[in-house]
Formats: sequence, structure tokens, C-alpha cells
Amino acid sequence: MTEENAKPAGPDFTQGIALAAISENGMLLGHVGEEDVLLVRRNADVFALSAHCTHYHGPLAEGLVVDETIRCPWHHACFDLRSGEALRAPAFEPLACWKVEQRDGSVFVREKMPKAKPTLRNPGNAPGKIVIVGGGAAGFAAAEMLRRLDYQGDVIMLSDDTAPPVDRPNLSKDYLAGSAPEEWVPLRTDAYYAENGIDLRLGARAGAIDPQARQVVLAGGGTISYDRLLLATGAEPVRLALPGTSDVLTLRSLADCRQIIARAQSARRVLVIGASFIGLEVAASLRARGLEVHVVAPETRPMERVLGPQLGDVIRALHEEKGVQFHLGNTVTAFERGQATLKDGKRLGADFAVLGVGVRPRIQLAEAAGLALDRGVAVNSHLQTSAPDIYAAGDIARWPDRYSGAAIRVEHWVVATRQGQTAARNMLGLREEFTPVPFFWSQHYDISINYVGHAESWDELAVEGDLLARDGLVRFRRGGKTLAVASLFRDLDSLQAEAAMERSAQKF
Repeated sequence: MTEENAKPAGPDFTQGIALAAISENGMLLGHVGEEDVLLVRRNADVFALSAHCTHYHGPLAEGLVVDETIRCPWHHACFDLRSGEALRAPAFEPLACWKVEQRDGSVFVREKMPKAKPTLRNPGNAPGKIVIVGGGAAGFAAAEMLRRLDYQGDVIMLSDDTAPPVDRPNLSKDYLAGSAPEEWVPLRTDAYYAENGIDLRLGARAGAIDPQARQVVLAGGGTISYDRLLLATGAEPVRLALPGTSDVLTLRSLADCRQIIARAQSARRVLVIGASFIGLEVAASLRARGLEVHVVAPETRPMERVLGPQLGDVIRALHEEKGVQFHLGNTVTAFERGQATLKDGKRLGADFAVLGVGVRPRIQLAEAAGLALDRGVAVNSHLQTSAPDIYAAGDIARWPDRYSGAAIRVEHWVVATRQGQTAARNMLGLREEFTPVPFFWSQHYDISINYVGHAESWDELAVEGDLLARDGLVRFRRGGKTLAVASLFRDLDSLQAEAAMERSAQKF
């Protein structure tokens, strides 16, 4: 039975349910009419909300209630129990909420409430014009949050891309694999930007920033003044100096993805250079399209530097089960006329190659403007750069992470979107610290790896469950402290680890 014609689950809440049927701080899945509804009990209060996350339709009944929020088990979107507001990306749309009546020990849910509108807390003096440089995750999230908060000033978004902001994780996952249509890729329709007063300028590249004059100098000529500026320039793929690079593609933009898909349609064999997250997700997606896939990488285990040897072995085994052929401990020295030459002298034929050896932050504008740098753009806990009216978010930003006690920079979608949201609130004068624990997920065939925290190094790996059976997790520890947790099909454990890190960070 498909999801569209499946009957709603659980009891009919319009007929009432005993309050005692909902455990303290627990959840109960049911329905109102044809809509799945989730009841959440918090002390004396009962809340009724949509049962599915507005991001990828994750089942919230399998999620976690933390204080006055509910969190999605799939990608850790966070919603307000009282209003349904999407407090943290990757979800941007709120949950629907229903009016709850408690009478004679029973709970009744019948009437859907109007969508609540968030309000600014102590907004201070709102600027007249905000300019966002960058059309990726952080830039979009900032623009969307500004308008969600009913900011009435000008919002100008400069993007050197040719496409409006897209759901970039989809580019290496479902869309590239052919299991998601292109209409799923844009974060919003083209009309959204004009309807919400967001001046999105595609193909517009900022050539320089003048912090003293509060101006952005456009590469094509002209200037744009600002009262507040957000730098969200993201990262760009690392490229190798290889002979014959015309057939070596990279994946960052929608145009890049379309080019790979076009080449895949007439290809038989592809070479993936690098065993990064992007490289291996590309490998999985192109195997789903039926291509023969070879992966060449210098490491002895894929992803070992980030995920450790145990998960590295799991990832390799998973890809090999699907037919991917690895050439590890090796590099590509040339790719010419459909032939790759490896460092050990071996030759591999391929119709084209995809390069996935990492990205580097695009910090040139910040550096030329004299902003403080620290292997990225240095920002404070409010995401403010060394120039008070300039903020930075996303792949370029290195911020003081309260939980780890270190300054960190993270190149992942969820972090970028959440930082864009925090930067938007702070550009309106809220002085909100960026405190969310970093999170990312990586999809390989039908296996998703969830990762919370940030561990650049560790002295202990604690494995729980059976990773080879794809049911377990790894805790990355240093000095006895858990810095990060990576999990396979342990969604609730992942959420609980995130919540525990947040509680610990609040003590500092």
C-alpha cells in the first residue's frame, strides 16, 4: 500500500483518548480525519502536531522530545511544541498544530489552528538594508529567516550561481541516482523570492568588500551599499592538476549535477577520484544508474580519517556488495582519452571521471577586506566577524564551539543552514549565540550514517552494537570526553547524544 492511500494510523483523536494513555513526556500517534497527528504530553500540557517532519517527511513519533521541542529522527530538524515553528534547519516549514481540549480525564483534538507567526524578541534597531553574498545553504536560510521574522528592510542576495538555491544534499544522493525528480531540488519556487521581497541576483559575483564604506563592489561593475552584510560564500571543490582534465568533472552546483547525469546516460564506466563523502555518494548514485564504478583514493580505508577504521570497513564492504571496485592506496596521475594512469602504473578505462577529494573555503573576499582569518573566516559566538557589521556563516566560518571548547569550522549542509538562521536573527539585533551541536548525514544506497558533534582527532573509539550488521554506533572520545557520535540505524541514540552534548555545553 502506498503512502498516498494508506489509512491514518492509531486512534481517532476526535473521539477522545484517555489522558492516561499518553505517558508523561511521551508521545502517541493517531489521526484527525485523514491526517496523521502526534500527541505530546509535557507535564500538564498536551500538544497536537503533524506527525511528519516538513523536511523529508521523517516520522516524528520515532523522534525525541527535548524540553519544549520535538526533533526529527532522520536529520535532526527541531520544532516548537507550542507553535509548530521550525526552529532549526534542515526543516524550514512549520508543523501544523491542532487545538487540544482536556475534559474529564480525556483528550480531544478536532480543530486545526492557524499557522503561528514567529515574533522578534527585543529586536533592537533593525537595519535598513541587508546584503547576503552567497546563494547556498547559509545564504538562503538567512534570507528565509529574515522574511519569516517579518523584517521589512531590503534583502539583496548575490549569487554567482545560475540557479536559485537548491537542496544540495540531493545533488549527490537521490537526484543524481535518478530516484528524485528535479522539481524536488530547488529550495523554493522561482516565484518565492519576488513574492517575499528577496532581491535574488543570479550570476552576480562580488569582486570586493569595503567595510569602511559599507559597500560590496560587483565584479561586473557597480556597488551595493549595506547596513549589515552576511558572507556566505561557501566552498569550492579542490581540483587536481591532471593532464586531460576535460573529462574530469566535479560536483557542487545543479549545473555540475546535470552535466554528470548527461554523461552517465551514455556511459558504461566511471572513475571516482577520491573516497570523500561526496565521492562515495556519487559512486552509490551512479551504481544505482547501472554504471560500472571504480574508486581511486590514497587512503587504505575509505572515510577512516573522519569515521575511524570500523566504519571505514563497513562503508567499503557496503559499496563492494553493490559492485563498486576500490583501488586504495593509490592516486590518479593522468586521465586522458578515456584512460586513467595510476601512481602504481596501472591503467583504468573510463568514459568520464568525477573528482571528489574535498573542498576549500572561499575566503578570498574576506581576506582582501582585511577580516580576521583562522583557517577560514574567524567569527565570535554571534557569527560576527572582526568588522562588526559583517557576519559570516556556513563553510567559511570558524566559530567558538561551546561543547568542544575549540574554534571549529564544519563543511556540512545542516550547520550552514542553522548558522544562516542565527546570523539573520543577529543582524536584526538579537545577540543570539550559535550553540547547536554540528550534525550531518551521509547516504549510501539504503544506508544512512548520522554524525553529531565534531572530532578532528580522538584517543578512543567506543563501538556499541554490530556495525557489520548495520545496527550500531561509534563514540569518538578524547581524554574521556565524547566529542562525536556516528550511528547506523540508531536514530534515537543519535538524537539523545545530540541533546546530551547540548546540555553539557550549557554548563560552560
